[in-house]
Amino acid sequence: MDDFTDEEIEAARVLFSRRAEFVMGAAKIEQLPEPDRPEVAFAGRSNVGKSSLINGLVGMKALARASTEPGRTREVNFFSLDDRIRLVDLPGYGWAKASKTEVRKFQNLGRDYLRGRVTLSRVYLLIDARHGLKPVDAEALDALDLAAVSYQIVLTKADKIKPAEAQRTAEATLKAIAKRPAAYPAVAVTSSEKGTGLAELRAAIARATGVLAD
Repeated sequence: MDDFTDEEIEAARVLFSRRAEFVMGAAKIEQLPEPDRPEVAFAGRSNVGKSSLINGLVGMKALARASTEPGRTREVNFFSLDDRIRLVDLPGYGWAKASKTEVRKFQNLGRDYLRGRVTLSRVYLLIDARHGLKPVDAEALDALDLAAVSYQIVLTKADKIKPAEAQRTAEATLKAIAKRPAAYPAVAVTSSEKGTGLAELRAAIARATGVLAD
């Protein structure tokens, strides 16, 4: 993870404590809101904990809807933070209770968003810390590299394993993405349940979007 000053951590904490609200879910590329402010997007396998991470970052329990049914997110969901940043929840990939045609439809929507969104500052690709990168993640990494969108790996559910194991997974992940052109050279280790790493991730988002820059 990057190093942040105490001032950056505190400024990001204040930013993420401000009003956060659901804006809309877009089922078609034509429905996306105007690209009039910085955005960061969250991607990952179904059931990796995207909704829980978004809720943890803003300190709310139900801003993003978590589900026990993987693959429920079938739209690009937009959340506004203090009317300054949009947090974007992309459709999960991997297993989903839907037909192959339907799965392809909402995953292609996510890819279209990545390719054409001029205000997209960074994508955070969530990976379960217990498992690390899997073959199914390779397609997502390839898509991000192809779209030339800066992305950072975020390990989730780190509270489920020992800290040393989480660190080894982070190091192995960083090594695996070292030659990928759009990968940001740092891996965040987080736990939405325990709050681990969330302060630093808030600061990373604030820095990536430039909203707290003078």
